[in-house]
Amino acid sequence: MHQPLIKIAKSACLEVYRFSAFHWEIVRRIFKPPYYPRTIWEQMDRIGVESLSIVVLVAFFTGFVLAFQIGYALMRFGAKLYVGGIVAVSLVRELGPVLISMVFAGRVGAGITAELGSMQVSEQIDAMRALATDPMRKLVLTRVVAATLMLPVLVVIGDLIGILGGMLVGVMNLGLTAAFYKSSVVNSLVFNDLFSGVIKPVVFGAMISGVACYFGINTRGGTKGVGEAVTRTVVVSSVLIFLLDAIITKVLYLAGM
Repeated sequence: MHQPLIKIAKSACLEVYRFSAFHWEIVRRIFKPPYYPRTIWEQMDRIGVESLSIVVLVAFFTGFVLAFQIGYALMRFGAKLYVGGIVAVSLVRELGPVLISMVFAGRVGAGITAELGSMQVSEQIDAMRALATDPMRKLVLTRVVAATLMLPVLVVIGDLIGILGGMLVGVMNLGLTAAFYKSSVVNSLVFNDLFSGVIKPVVFGAMISGVACYFGINTRGGTKGVGEAVTRTVVVSSVLIFLLDAIITKVLYLAGM
């Protein structure tokens, strides 16, 4: 009975070691050229610009629904004036980074894994090694850098769109003026909120792209293996988003932020 448990524990420890070693190799390459800036720029366009439409949709309707629910709940207590501040703080500190990162993991993370996995099973990555090109630097590092830079930008844009969606509800359904809603948002947000809302997507972007590259580079088993790798990427990234969100929130709280 204990043999299967020991085997599972050994496999889990080995996977964690490989995962950690893979990310250590990424970190090592950050401090040494070449960096392939053109490839990074191309990945920033694919990862960031092409994800903008879905981010805008998700953020707008999140802010819209959030303001709707909170507004009508606060109306019973005569406190609908606080809707703008509550929506802004909720989006900037928590909902914006987490929800947009989940969308990012589903679209960008899965895409990176499928792309690298297809290259792996078709032996294109082995061909790069044969031509003395480091796939960790050319394929992995460029995507990690692009994702780490672009996810915070997407989150900032998403936060603004979500706040605008909340303002639409405030003006049309709650009887607030646009000027009052705007002042409520500005007066409610402080530096700690903005710092928390930016540092989270930086960490999430690095994590999602790292996980996606790890499962993509280590894909085995042909096209079936590519599908399994994509599924693992989305699942692991989603779990780690919530785990890291809890850790970062606790650390910022202990730091007085």
